[in-house]
Amino acid sequence: MQTNSPATRSPLALGGILGPAAFIGAWAVGATRIPGYSMVDDAISRLGAVHAPTRLLMSAGFVSFTVGVGAFSLALRERIPGPAWIAAATTAVATLGVAAFPLDHSKTVDLAHGVWATLGYLSLAATPLLASGPLRTFGLPRAAAASRAVAAFSAVCLAATAAGPAHGLFQRLGLTASDAWLAVAAGAILAGRLEPAG
Repeated sequence: MQTNSPATRSPLALGGILGPAAFIGAWAVGATRIPGYSMVDDAISRLGAVHAPTRLLMSAGFVSFTVGVGAFSLALRERIPGPAWIAAATTAVATLGVAAFPLDHSKTVDLAHGVWATLGYLSLAATPLLASGPLRTFGLPRAAAASRAVAAFSAVCLAATAAGPAHGLFQRLGLTASDAWLAVAAGAILAGRLEPAG
């Protein structure tokens, strides 16, 4: 595994903090700009719909997440062996797809939006799960267990978005849990704590 200096990898890892922060900030602020919008019942993508007054803000959040997590995936590739970085990179690309195919344009675009969103859900929840094995081999069993717990919680919440009630709340819980994992992993990379045992 490569052992790049902190100065070399720090700018890339920082994307794992800045990207999710921009995304969460966009939907948190955007939700206050539309009368009647509910963070419990309404999906985040409604903020980026074609005629939504918050479309520009939410699109900026999506793109910021894409750039940040895309950069972070490269730092993750340097520090954690295996496919976790691929899952993170897939999440970044899928998020760009969500932004490129906004809701309420047409049935075909709505369908494409749903496909990209589903891919983003799956890959985001998979990222901490795929990192858990290498973390365990690094001699970090608690971090590995926490990663599996985050993956399970995120997957259950995101699956619940298809069940109906409170799908906006479950979406935010599932995404935020995995986003928090990205930020913590990025912090660990920046601090040089993700190294093999010994």
